Amino acid sequence: MGTIWDGIVIGGAGGAIAGITVYLIQFLHELIEKKSDQKKIYKWLKSNTSNKPGNQFRSTRAIASWCNLTQERVREVCSKHEDIFLSTGEKDDMWGLFVRREGSVYDERGAIGI
Repeated sequence: MGTIWDGIVIGGAGGAIAGITVYLIQFLHELIEKKSDQKKIYKWLKSNTSNKPGNQFRSTRAIASWCNLTQERVREVCSKHEDIFLSTGEKDDMWGLFVRREGSVYDERGAIGI
């Protein structure tokens, strides 16, 4: 009778360890994928936007096309990235690296306002 209980305990412990391992691997995969997408989008925006009027923001569709991501993924990543900002202008769904500060023109984050 003792060997049956031993088998049940060992099987339960093994199953729990396997479940935790699968969860951790899935979590790490999602984290790496998120960081990779953030880096890809930020790098593309950095090279394709400037502080000149009309060139400060890019559409979700353009970012998705050039970065080979879905539009939903681009929206999700951009909305959570601390250095990417949603345009508050007339056009919807535009993203950029420049933020409006009180009393200044659009200025790259971290730069001194004009």
